[in-house]
Amino acid sequence: MNQQDIEQVVKAVLLKMKDSSQPASTVHEMGVFASLDDAVAAAKRAQQGLKSVAMRQLAIHAIREAGEKHARELAELAVSETGMGRVDDKFAKNVAQARGTPGVECLSPQVLTGDNGLTLIENAPWGVVASVTPSTNPAATVINNAISLIAAGNSVVFAPHPAAKKVSQRAITLLNQAVVAAGGPENLLVTVANPDIETAQRLFKYPGIGLLVVTGGEAVVDAARKHTNKRLIAAGAGNPPVVVDETADLPRAAQ
Repeated sequence: MNQQDIEQVVKAVLLKMKDSSQPASTVHEMGVFASLDDAVAAAKRAQQGLKSVAMRQLAIHAIREAGEKHARELAELAVSETGMGRVDDKFAKNVAQARGTPGVECLSPQVLTGDNGLTLIENAPWGVVASVTPSTNPAATVINNAISLIAAGNSVVFAPHPAAKKVSQRAITLLNQAVVAAGGPENLLVTVANPDIETAQRLFKYPGIGLLVVTGGEAVVDAARKHTNKRLIAAGAGNPPVVVDETADLPRAAQ
């Protein structure tokens, strides 16, 4: 081995050492991590930046704008990836969630007065919340949960349905980018690069996460009920209410 060969080997070893010393937690896009532990740790750090209601308002405003701006892109990606639904319908749902999901205006402190004085009751955030999202309305659910949970002062770890991971990750990245561009904390919304059922099951029992928000089919909702002792908000499969009155076109309504 001559001097040139030795130099090449040394360069290769140094390059490998440099690469291994760099943080390998983020994969490709903002908010998408290689491991669940890295994702949760990042969300915990980000949540510390949501102490003020003003910061929550800033983040939510950015999310509303980004959700509406990219509504069609996310709708097209959802239909392409999952093979379910229609682009126009998913576009309308994405816009509706971006515009209509309640934010900090719903925060309402309570004041109690009596002979013993005055008591002020303020709601406190959970901290980091786990959110399991479906394949049927992936982007709309991410937008909705992001706004409502950030309004309450929480960061969110998402466990998307594996069949909708690309659109879910894209939504999370776009919303994160908007928040950071507006001056908000990085990684308020996080997920893993390769979500699967094991990811959701780990979140059901993950230390430091006190609240689960689960949207999906009967199986995932039932699994959340059975495998966690955490506070759970779950929405399973169901039929939306429909009113058919005397003005309806009955054949069309039935279809």
